[in-house]
Amino acid sequence: MRTRWRARHILAHQDGGHALLQDGEVVWQDDTVIYVGPRYDGPVDEERDLGESLVLPGLIDLDALTDVDHLVLDSWAGPERGKGLQWSLDYFTHRRHDVFTPQERSTIRAYALAQLALHGITTFMPIASEVHSRWAEPYDELVDTARTARRIGLRGYLGPAYRSGVNVVLPDGSRDVAFDEEEGRAGLRAAVRFLDHLAELDDPLLTGVLLPCRIETLTEELLLETARIGRERGVLIRLHALQGLTERDIVRRRHGMTPLELLDTTGLLGPNLLIPHTVLLDRHPSVHGEDRGDLARLARSGISVIHCPQTSLRYGEMLHSFRAYRAAGVNLCLGTDSFPPDLIRGMDVGVHLAKIADGRSDAAPAEHYVEAATLGGARALGRTDLGRIAPGAQADLVAFSLDDIRDGVLDDPVRTFLLNGTARQATDSVVAGRPVLVDGGLPGVDLDALRRDAQGLFERMRAAYSERDTARRDTDALFPPTFPTFRAPAAEVRG
Repeated sequence: MRTRWRARHILAHQDGGHALLQDGEVVWQDDTVIYVGPRYDGPVDEERDLGESLVLPGLIDLDALTDVDHLVLDSWAGPERGKGLQWSLDYFTHRRHDVFTPQERSTIRAYALAQLALHGITTFMPIASEVHSRWAEPYDELVDTARTARRIGLRGYLGPAYRSGVNVVLPDGSRDVAFDEEEGRAGLRAAVRFLDHLAELDDPLLTGVLLPCRIETLTEELLLETARIGRERGVLIRLHALQGLTERDIVRRRHGMTPLELLDTTGLLGPNLLIPHTVLLDRHPSVHGEDRGDLARLARSGISVIHCPQTSLRYGEMLHSFRAYRAAGVNLCLGTDSFPPDLIRGMDVGVHLAKIADGRSDAAPAEHYVEAATLGGARALGRTDLGRIAPGAQADLVAFSLDDIRDGVLDDPVRTFLLNGTARQATDSVVAGRPVLVDGGLPGVDLDALRRDAQGLFERMRAAYSERDTARRDTDALFPPTFPTFRAPAAEVRG
């Protein structure tokens, strides 16, 4: 099957980097791009004229929310309310349970993966909250996620999340991690079993990876075993680390070293490691406020940093800085980590946060963020056939419409789109040459039903925070409204 797209703007690949093609065409046969240029004269079986659109390489989200959103609750929390977002020690010891049934979790994953596709994501690595699970992610849940990804048509790097401990609030209000080490061992066994499952499935769109949760929730034993299996199996490992002061304090108390040192001593610090956020290095104002070698250490190791600018901003954090990490030679890729899974908004936020971090307007131009969302993600995955539109590359493409007056006037199409646009302008996408998003919809997916189901499940998730809270406060106390509820006036007296 040979297919052609025409569009006003195409971000093609040429001479080792992206290049803007005006009034161009992309042609692919089966799953591979065979032509990019102004006009293709050969025969095609199908074609689409996308008009005033910007066609980009399929966006790569390596910290992609595959859950019902909770940032809408916890990014607004103050110091006291914030404690209610963690498990109480009593809940961990006596009452922990799954908030959702397996079928409800399946609905949540279908909703979340549909959101990724609707926002132009073509390749994803999942992230889900463990706060509403009895522990972490069971094997069967990821088997179901793989089925959903195949049904929608996304390219996924999948594995069940696992951990040895969970962040808890102690009776005195302080924070710590409570451990159940056998849960961690069982989780790693399930993760290895899932690697075998995907190997047997042999779907080129699905790749097994190891996804341990957060560094402070893993024992040294689990970190060492994860590193060993990653090396032996040749698989990628993603581990949330270097995220904040609480993590740093817990790791130093437990292990007598910083999180970065722990990654190094356990053998994890290498080219197959992806670290989301990675904001708390020595150069961070809350640590030393100056570069003492952490950045060079990351660069030498060959790890990839998954930068999530929109989520970081919502928690009052930022990278110090995108420009410095890039200049040091650290591979930067992008993630959304929360709702909406909108890498366009994320890139715009990142560009402007970088200006603040470095105090200069050219700290992170738009093209550097687009490279991170495409080529950077491809490098992190070890894929030279992703993140670019060029002959021989996988036909992973996404088109964003630029024909609405609300998009504003057009200068450079990439800069203008990042500044004025949103991923909700995605109209069409293909993964390995197969349609995923068509005219803004997902064929065969009942989006209205998913929306209704997700809202009901969110209400369940919200209510469950109360039983985990140390003080068992009700949800109105944990999550007060922005404004008081309107009171109906007394009945009017009419003359």
